[in-house]
Amino acid sequence: MLVKTLRVGVIGLGMGRGHVRGFQAHGGCKVVAVADPDDARLAQVSKEFNVPKRYASGEEMIDKEELDVVAVATPNKFHMPLTVAALRKGCHVLCEKPMAMNAAEARRMLNAARKADRRIMINFSFRFTPQSQALRREVDRGTLGDVYFCRTVWLRRRGLPGFGGWFGQKALSGGGPLIDLGVHRLDLALWMMGYPQPVWVTASTYDHLAREIAAREGKKFDVEDFAAGFVKFENGATLEIEASWAGHIKEQELMHTRWMGTSGGMVQYNVNEGYDFHAELFTERDGVRYDMAPHPPYPHVPSPMEHFIESIVKDTPHTATGEEGLIVMQLLDAIYESAAKGEPVKVQG
Repeated sequence: MLVKTLRVGVIGLGMGRGHVRGFQAHGGCKVVAVADPDDARLAQVSKEFNVPKRYASGEEMIDKEELDVVAVATPNKFHMPLTVAALRKGCHVLCEKPMAMNAAEARRMLNAARKADRRIMINFSFRFTPQSQALRREVDRGTLGDVYFCRTVWLRRRGLPGFGGWFGQKALSGGGPLIDLGVHRLDLALWMMGYPQPVWVTASTYDHLAREIAAREGKKFDVEDFAAGFVKFENGATLEIEASWAGHIKEQELMHTRWMGTSGGMVQYNVNEGYDFHAELFTERDGVRYDMAPHPPYPHVPSPMEHFIESIVKDTPHTATGEEGLIVMQLLDAIYESAAKGEPVKVQG
């Protein structure tokens, strides 16, 4: 029996360059088209990965190509319209994080996927590391019991991405480090917690440092440079989140997530201020305390792109679903709303 090779198109070749590489690692698909308004980047990526079709517009690519899968890796403003267009054309969609600019857009994307009977997956890439997968298996084994508290942070001393570009413009990004960095650690935290339903949030955002830098350099910047929030869930659990692009801290880059459960605890943090992570688990058995740490070599973990293709080919469930993406957007909306109002707010379901 012949199995169809899925035809893939990738829109946005900044982050999307990694998408092309990820898809090409799976034999069940072929990247046949790429789209990006930057002519030089478009030509370079299509040549490097031997992609036959190139487009300046993602909408044109979706309209003209007979695609099975579309990856959307554009600035956040364009996630919803491009995803909806691809779903309506009958494509499955892998969308970069965050899912959308806000929960209303995310809900529209999810509804379009359901109507088209097509998949939508969000690229919450921190799940797809061997260490995170090993930690999740411990959670599934019950090592932590019921997780009742989590604190997750991604802080930078100075790390304003493309300062003056789209990341710092709310009309294009939807927000600052919370929606850019925090979303990664927030998803990882929620994934280990079983994605409980959030009930209310209290939060604050600040822009003291970035505003000063923007004024000095004559750059446009209208989002936060630091955000902090406290979330209460329906099951009684709580979560603290912090995210910054700029702050007076010792480390240049600090990522740290700690979970506390009824049977054990767990922590994951970056080493040497980079993207290598160390993890530890803590538990007690028969009155004896145990500490353990996963370490290489780990089993192979497919990339998000490989996982998505595999789930389509084998018709199996995929992780990082649109439903989970919507919960993240609801939380981000609530954090920004609470910060703007200066008071706790209910999370809109």
